[in-house]
Amino acid sequence: MSIPHPSPLLAPRPGQRPRPAHMPVPAVGPERKIVSWNLLHRVGATPRDVIHLIEEERPDLLLMQEATVDVDALPHLIGGYYARAPLPGRVHGVACWSPTPFRRPPLACTLPSGPLVRRVAQVIECAAFGFSVANVHLSHGQIMNRRQLRRLVEILPSHAAVLGDFNLVGPTLMPSFRDVGPRAPTHRMVDMVPIRIDRCLVRGLVCTQARVLNHYASDHRPIAVRLERSGYR
Repeated sequence: MSIPHPSPLLAPRPGQRPRPAHMPVPAVGPERKIVSWNLLHRVGATPRDVIHLIEEERPDLLLMQEATVDVDALPHLIGGYYARAPLPGRVHGVACWSPTPFRRPPLACTLPSGPLVRRVAQVIECAAFGFSVANVHLSHGQIMNRRQLRRLVEILPSHAAVLGDFNLVGPTLMPSFRDVGPRAPTHRMVDMVPIRIDRCLVRGLVCTQARVLNHYASDHRPIAVRLERSGYR
């Protein structure tokens, strides 16, 4: 009796654990589901909380902000592909996880620096996607965070999405990109004022669904969007 060989797409790389049975199945069709979540480092969401979110939402790509070294255990706990880019001088940074391989290792792109914290964006290309994704945790300054977005306008391709914690109130002023993320609040400023600072901007893409998710392990609620390239259908 012949034994079927595993698909090269799902075969683990050297040193990587095999894909567990409960890991999301790679998507078929033009849409890709992306979830973004600020974990609130040290006192917020744990790797187990992240795994629960993956099992519940089954994203094609999960973006995380304020991810610490503890989150590096994710591929060993659930399989998949993972990368993290710490913010310079900080214990946390931006991270991404996917059930399918990246087309190339995610890039850490330096952004204009704020007065206190230097910022980087993670630029991701998944093999199963037809577009690039930038994972951001922007500065609090309302002029600086818009400068950081304009930097991404310059480096991202014509089909791209920017998701994450924007720390931004009001319009993004990001030329050629549209704000398609959910409109519900995602965070409570000083634990009282509900604001929408976790966002999704797109260029050359269509958003078919946008939701704020009910997870409370962090001070931010995750957002989930379904994206596809314009004119695909």
